[in-house]
Amino acid sequence: MSTNRKKAFSTRSIHTGEPTDPATQAVEPSLVLSTNFVFNPDEAGFSAETLSDKTPNVYARWSTPNVRALEEKLADLEEGEDALCFASGMAAISALILGTLHSGDHLVLSDVCYAGVSELARNTLPGFGIEVTTANFSDLEAVAAAVKSNTKLLWAESPCNPILRLTDIAAVAEIAHNAGAQLGVDSTMATPVATRPLTLGADLVAHSLTKYLNGHGDALGGAIIGRKEALGKLRQGALIHFGGALSPFNAWLIRRGLHTLEVRMKAHQEKALHVASYLESHAAIKRVIYPGLASHPQYALAQRQMSNASGMLTFQTKEDGVEVARRFYRKLQDFTYAVSLGKQRSLLFYIPTEDILKSSFSLEGAALDSYKDFAGEGIFRVSIGLEDAEDLCVDLDQALRKD
Repeated sequence: MSTNRKKAFSTRSIHTGEPTDPATQAVEPSLVLSTNFVFNPDEAGFSAETLSDKTPNVYARWSTPNVRALEEKLADLEEGEDALCFASGMAAISALILGTLHSGDHLVLSDVCYAGVSELARNTLPGFGIEVTTANFSDLEAVAAAVKSNTKLLWAESPCNPILRLTDIAAVAEIAHNAGAQLGVDSTMATPVATRPLTLGADLVAHSLTKYLNGHGDALGGAIIGRKEALGKLRQGALIHFGGALSPFNAWLIRRGLHTLEVRMKAHQEKALHVASYLESHAAIKRVIYPGLASHPQYALAQRQMSNASGMLTFQTKEDGVEVARRFYRKLQDFTYAVSLGKQRSLLFYIPTEDILKSSFSLEGAALDSYKDFAGEGIFRVSIGLEDAEDLCVDLDQALRKD
């Protein structure tokens, strides 16, 4: 048997960045909470400007053993050269955008994306002189039309939050590169088990580590993965000077979660498909959106681009969604009415279309029509956990009933 074969994802998720501690011989990596470290002045300087690949740990805002080990693992799983961790997903994306773009630059942003990113683009970036154009990233002609001579970055989500619309990453990467721009992809909902955007042509990939990669809802974190040179500049500038450093303890927890990522994602997908199929035939349900269902408008793209359909689905009810949401809050037992996603327990909450258009998205014309094609007047966004799928179906059924 060849010893040159690349080790499987599951093996790398456990072993990359986790050598045995020579001091303690502990099987599991030690948690190092120190905020500063002894260093040889010949190997590191006082200023972050002197950082290099070989610089030892100096100060926890720069790097720590636990965070660095997590970065090595994430880079390996996403098949990137390096990774950079932050205190949250928003800290990671904000640092990337503000550390990459400058006054006079132009960003093309998916018109439907994580609310925090949408609000950052609308409310904050113009104050820095950064121009923003939104586009439907499932429409390649619309994306190409949004690109300008000063475009430096295109930012996509696939699947996008909250409507689970997909982006053809390879095609959008070609558009970006033809314009001399970079493509960044938030792949939080897909995870590297399903999609590895860098292998499809993207330049940068982002994750909210809080979600599936951690998997247990007990640690905030974010990451950017890409080329070593670009991430080195972001570490020196955006990480160190903006200060969004990841806690070593959170890094330790997220690393532990990554050990079971592949088996968890298989279970999430299996259970989500079961629940989505059940809901699609339920008399109270108007529509279900799930990338693993043949009824998804981009099912062919999902089959081509995703090796796992993940655990996220949405549905519309025939009855007024607000009334159903109130009933869900009172009656659900195995689902928790709460935001976030990617945990071991199932979560859902209602997103009225009118409310999210006021608070996060500014859509009109074809963009509004596209959003409503997926969401109608409102959707329940569901994160299927690791409970028994039939129990989840029974729970939804009893809560959907008016009696």
